[in-house]
Amino acid sequence: MLSAADLSVPKQWRDWLADTGSLTSRLIDVSAGDFRVQIISQGLQLPRLSEITALSLAPRRLALIREVVLYGKGQPWVYARSVIPLATLTGRLKKLRHLDNRPLGALLFNDVTMHRDPVEIACISSDNAQFPQVLREENTPVWGRRSVFRIDQKPLLVSEIFLSAFKSYNQTLDIGFTR
Repeated sequence: MLSAADLSVPKQWRDWLADTGSLTSRLIDVSAGDFRVQIISQGLQLPRLSEITALSLAPRRLALIREVVLYGKGQPWVYARSVIPLATLTGRLKKLRHLDNRPLGALLFNDVTMHRDPVEIACISSDNAQFPQVLREENTPVWGRRSVFRIDQKPLLVSEIFLSAFKSYNQTLDIGFTR
């Protein structure tokens, strides 16, 4: 994973990747409100090894895994994967089981107990991205980030990958890498 200050991160992506605010809010703003969430899948699954490590989970523990596409102006802009350990889905956080088409970011950033661990950033080749079938047409490397959020000190992992259709809406688009 890279830090957002790393010069290998293209200049136009640094602000989006390092932003510690709500991506949902930024996408709603840049889409002038033409924004929606499409659920690809949601259910109990085994997290990937890197997700287990990020969340400090015991191996072979099920988690609620939610995969969505965030659309702006009718285009698929962001693929998001959330991993919510079953221990997190207790008490007042049981509501996370039934988000439907509501964005998770709206809930996270409106919770006064929310704390966000540092953001990890990566450039992901489309053959390594493990995208769901609906997004397999991505054929160029894409930039993404992930971080562990804690609500009431209970962890959940959110990964966000900017899809190629988003590039035309990246306001500071600059071709090439800055070194």
